Amino acid sequence: MSKKATVGVDVGGTNTAIGIVDAVGNVLVKGGIETPAHGDIDRYMTDLANAINELIKSVKLVNSDIEILGIGVGAPNGNYYNGTIEYAPNLSFKGVIHFVSLLKNKFPELPAIALTNDANAAAIGEMIYGGAKNMKNFVMYTLGTGVGSGVVVNGDLVYGHDGFAGECGHTILIPGGRLCGCGTKGHLEAYCSAGGMKRTAFEIMARDNAGDSLLADKSFKELSSKMIFDAAEKGDKVALEVFEQTGAWLGQGLADTVHHLSPEAIFLFGGPTAAGDYIFKPTKASLEAHLLPIFKNKIKVLPSELSMGDAAIVGASALVWKELEK
Repeated sequence: MSKKATVGVDVGGTNTAIGIVDAVGNVLVKGGIETPAHGDIDRYMTDLANAINELIKSVKLVNSDIEILGIGVGAPNGNYYNGTIEYAPNLSFKGVIHFVSLLKNKFPELPAIALTNDANAAAIGEMIYGGAKNMKNFVMYTLGTGVGSGVVVNGDLVYGHDGFAGECGHTILIPGGRLCGCGTKGHLEAYCSAGGMKRTAFEIMARDNAGDSLLADKSFKELSSKMIFDAAEKGDKVALEVFEQTGAWLGQGLADTVHHLSPEAIFLFGGPTAAGDYIFKPTKASLEAHLLPIFKNKIKVLPSELSMGDAAIVGASALVWKELEK
């Protein structure tokens, strides 16, 4: 009996990660290519197809009975409905790229090829392989360079009428507040992303003239959320306040999500979540403080069960299973 597997592709601004994932979410083999700066999509698709074929070949050397069911792709500005990447600011490919069609030309024999944005892919990965296996209503928040989200209602990912629903990171937290990467002011992303945490750290140090902080000698470019966590572990007051304040803002944003959707759980994924209680405790407290009474003490805020290093690949690969369910 053949062992079924899917291919996951994560298109990032610098690198494209590729993996072959079995039916329970184990990454059997992985590799990748550079996401090029040359802007030539045909050249890139040839390189991508070659890399996928090499991985399939290598996994079949170990187990010749493996059956590849399809390819799932997670990409910035990925539109599931159209199979397109549309005006992605961090990619060299301009305009609307018909990614799924181009990939189908390379792999006409595969029964399922699908694409969505990276946060939606993470949500599907959580639903197929992770902590949301038995949940029909949940939301995934991804905290990293930005704040992404994937919304699942009645067991289906919500795409909206145009394929771009679920941008919870761009809800307005503070009107007229910090400039967000998207060009608008006051969005949740400007406060609760890894970059937002850096900005908070510098604001606190400037406010308190905190030259004695462990973070005070770091430049804006070099400071990371990991450094803030390390400083918090050593009792640094600035770092501890960064987590308290970030959690307070994030909980406020999550409360809006709960009021809109009434999910069973909200999963948090990404670098800052590795800080554990430093981020989860203030987030949960703030969430409860901002909720309507009918929602209080009902909503679970949980860490993702996807492996941090492989989550993008695993999430993208899970798209194939959703396609085959149709």
